[in-house]
Amino acid sequence: MKKLLLIIVLLLPNIALAVQPDEVLSDPALEARAREISKDLRCLVCQNESIDDSNASLARDLRLIVRERLVKGDSNDEVKTFIVERYGEFALLRPTAGGANRILWLSGPLMLLLALLFGGIYLRGRSRASQALQSDLSDDEKRRLDELLKD
Repeated sequence: MKKLLLIIVLLLPNIALAVQPDEVLSDPALEARAREISKDLRCLVCQNESIDDSNASLARDLRLIVRERLVKGDSNDEVKTFIVERYGEFALLRPTAGGANRILWLSGPLMLLLALLFGGIYLRGRSRASQALQSDLSDDEKRRLDELLKD
């Protein structure tokens, strides 16, 4: 028990909360909305973390922008639109599936279907080729082949 407590105490300082106390809004409803929006926005420095989880200075700036826009009365979608207009769609952790991104979303499944189609065509042609070779053998050749395969 003492060892577990010691481990927790030693690891606790390593756990850093990205959102600093001076960033937190006084209105709990607005703060909850800010956290919800921040979880959907990518840290442009870390790239695989949300701005809510990142300690980068740019992430802090984005968190402050989100809170500033909410205080001004913007909706969640308006805040995200503002960030996307300013930093591009890369700022979203979950990019939209419309527009030019539709090509990216559909290319994976399309390539899989094409690979299956071409693989099936190849295997079908290969099996027909082996059948054609077997039928082109004379009776004497077939008998000789059977003798060789038995050995």
